[in-house]
Order: sequence, then structure tokens, then C-alpha cells
Amino acid sequence: MADEPRPEDQAAENTATATETPPVETPEGEKEAKKLKQSVETRDIGPCKKHVKVTVERAAIDERLKEKFSDLVKKSYVAGFRPGKAPSKLVERRYHSEVADQVKTEVLLASLEQLADEADIAPLSPPDIDPGKMEIPKQGDFIYEFEVEVRPSFDLPEYRGLKLRRPVYTFSDEDVSREQRRLLQSYGQLVPKAEGNAQVGDVLICDITFKDGDRVLNEMKETQLLVEKQLALSDALASKFGEQVAGANAGDTRNVDLELSSQAANPEMRGKMIQMIVAVKDVKSIRVPDLTEEFLQQFGVSNEEQLRELIKVMLDRRLINRQRQAARAQVANHIAAQATWELPQDLLIRQARNALHRKVMEMRADGVAEDEIRSQTRLMEQNILRSTELGLKEHFVLQKIAETEKIQVNDDDLDAEIERMADQANESPRRVKARLEKEDMLDALAAEMMERQALDLILESATYEDVPVGADLQSAVSTVEQQALPGEMRDLDAEAAKTEGGEAPAAPPS
Repeated sequence: MADEPRPEDQAAENTATATETPPVETPEGEKEAKKLKQSVETRDIGPCKKHVKVTVERAAIDERLKEKFSDLVKKSYVAGFRPGKAPSKLVERRYHSEVADQVKTEVLLASLEQLADEADIAPLSPPDIDPGKMEIPKQGDFIYEFEVEVRPSFDLPEYRGLKLRRPVYTFSDEDVSREQRRLLQSYGQLVPKAEGNAQVGDVLICDITFKDGDRVLNEMKETQLLVEKQLALSDALASKFGEQVAGANAGDTRNVDLELSSQAANPEMRGKMIQMIVAVKDVKSIRVPDLTEEFLQQFGVSNEEQLRELIKVMLDRRLINRQRQAARAQVANHIAAQATWELPQDLLIRQARNALHRKVMEMRADGVAEDEIRSQTRLMEQNILRSTELGLKEHFVLQKIAETEKIQVNDDDLDAEIERMADQANESPRRVKARLEKEDMLDALAAEMMERQALDLILESATYEDVPVGADLQSAVSTVEQQALPGEMRDLDAEAAKTEGGEAPAAPPS
């Protein structure tokens, strides 16, 4: 018969010299994929971690294999047979490995998509699945297992009608003058302060020695420090800096309490209190520039009266931001206090930079000035894992409220927010959007908008008790780039990549 193999053709097949055609994938969209019959078992294996076992019934696998081989028989070329006439058993034997891999990939993807739609699992990161280590069994169901980080599970208590404390303050002309001087300091000129007596706003020229007891840890010479309430180094925070150096004169030595951050170079010293010995060599004041019309143009004003009006707007905006932050903290504390859930350390490490970026995004959305954002960021970096934990808990709580209230953000909402941000920064919306896309921050912006709407919903239904506060609503932080401890500081991005088995990501934008 013409369609039967000739002896020489059979021999050719046995010695693998026949011309082979790789398996042809079924074109997508030919027909709607059938739902898999699968069972899912989950169990908690730690804070925010689940072990998932999925069993896909054999019928779905056999059906796909049959379809693949049926199509392949029609299109394959095997020596000794006319196109499409090779025996199905021969085709199956020859291409079983390739087809099984294709079916495995299709079934796995379909199973995971179905799992995402049907199972009560809210992953925080992709599951640790390696398809290369999976095999479709020749008989029986397809079973695969994985571990995944999930959002914490907790019940939302009542969040409407909360009683909140609201910080209030009425700014005086003196407050505006003080803020005006602070704003102009970065444009000023250092001049000797003959009478000494260092105060907030002055500059110390000093030698610094960092000590743990009697042990010298590091030294810095001829260092320039702006006197503010707090001083933040790259790896430490002096929360009483202004108080502890107040009144200093040239020749004085002051001891300043310094708390090392969670990112300090020496792991054994992280979080420890040490001494910063400040030997004052000179005290200088800052002579602010004359308020000429040319100078004032960079602020978009033409005289001092307009500058003071601008500063008043900045102060009012800062107060609103503080009120929102105070309300947000109270809301998060109210809810989190009634939901005991832990966050794993490796999750905190991986999310540290994202949490910091969300805070920056939130402050920019509220119109906070960039120098204030830099100061707040430096404070959060001092104990970044702790601030990340608090930030993530806020994020999860507000995210769950947004889901409960069916709050969503669409592309039009996102574009409107970008236009608002651009207007505040005096930039074009296109440039702002391009920067967000480059920094991969559009998703973070959408998440921040959802959280803000959830917070607004809570605040609109709350009742308030006004609590007077002091005038200094700014963080009042002086920053320097030097480190208290020599050596390479902790790299959370590298640690995050290590826990994920990948390479360290690029450094986040400043």
C-alpha cells in the first residue's frame, strides 16, 4: 500500500535521519479555553506566607495532548510518509517531550489564572514557581506546589464616625518671618558671628569625634553643621542636636546624643546610642540675600509682600499635611490595634524602598515642599524597617477599606492627578508622567490615590477635637552626607534581591 512505510524508510526513522518538523502550537484565540477541574489546598506557614498545593485533574491534560498531537499529525513531515499520513503513535513517540512541555506551560498558566480568579489568595509578590522543575506525569493528575507571600488577613473594625484629634495653629507675622529666613538661608552667605552663642539657623565649623564609651569609632575634621532641632547623618540621628549645642562658642566642646540607624555599617551597632563630641572651632551666621526684584523672580513674586503671602500659603499647606498625617496615624492605629498580624522581615526588606517612595508620593500629592520631603525622607531612612512596617500596615488597612468601599482609580483619574502634580511643581504633565514611568512609579501613584480616597472617606465621617500645637510644624532637620561609622552601609536593595534570588536593582531615584 502506498501509505505504508517502506523498509528503508523505517530504518531511516530508527536511525533518526528522517526530516523532523518542530511541534506547531495551536494558534491563540481559535476557541475559548475550557475551565480546568482543579482542587486547591492552602495552609499558613508563617506571617503573610502560604503553602499552596494545586491538583489539576488528568482529563484536562489528556484533552490538550490529544489536540496537540492531532494537529501535529496533520502538519508533520516524516520520511517515508506523505504529509499528514504518518501514524499517530509514531508522531507521539517522536514529539512527546516537546508537546508535553507545551501542554505543561499552557496548563500551568491556565491553572494560575484560574487560581487568581477563584481562590482567596492575595499575593504580594510572584510565587516561587520554577516550571523547568515540573513534569507532566504519564498517568494521573498534575500536581504542583509553591509558597507565596500574601496580604495579611484581618477584620476591619468600624471605621466610620471615628473621634480624632486635629492639630490646629494660627500663624503669626513672626512665624512667617521665621519661615522666610529659613527659606532664604540656602541662598545666603556665611559670615562670622562675633558674639558666638550658636542658635537655630547658625552654622558650626567643628571637628567631630564619634565614641562608644571610650572607644573612638570615627572622626571628621573641619565639618560644617547647620544648627536645627535635629541633625541627620547618613547613618544616625541626633534628635536633640539644637538643644545640646545651643549657646556654643568657638573653643567649646559639646556632647551630642546620637542614635545609629538600622542601616549603619556595623550590624552590632545598629540602633545603639553613641556620643558625638563636637569641638566648635567657629560659629557663623547666615546673611540672607537682599530681596531685589531680580532675586524674587525665582519664587514667582516681585516684592517681599508677595513673598510673605507665598510663605503663608506654604505654612497653611504644611498644617493641612500635618493634620492629614495625624489623622492617618490615628486611623491606622485604631484599626491595627484591633488586628494582631505580623509582617516577615524579608518582606519588610523588599518593600522598604517602595514604602519610602509611597510616602514621598503622598507628600508631593499634598504639595509639601521638596526640602521638607528630603528632611522627612532622611528621618524615615534612619530606621527604615520600622517605618516600613508602619507604612505597610497603613497601606494594607487603607487598601482593604478601598476594596470594601469599591474605590477604584482609572486612567482618567491618573491623568488628572498627574496634571495636578505638574501644576504644583510648575512642570508639564508630559514630563511628570515620563519621570513616573521611568521610575516605575505609576502603580505606586495609583495605589496612593486609592489610599487617599479611602482616608478621605474616613475623615469625612469623623468628628474632631481641635488640639493647639506649636508653630514649628516643619521637621526642622539639618542633614549631612557623612557617616558616624566608617564602612559600607547596609544595602537593603541587595538584601531584597538576595532573598528573591536575583540581582540587586538599580538605586532608587533621590
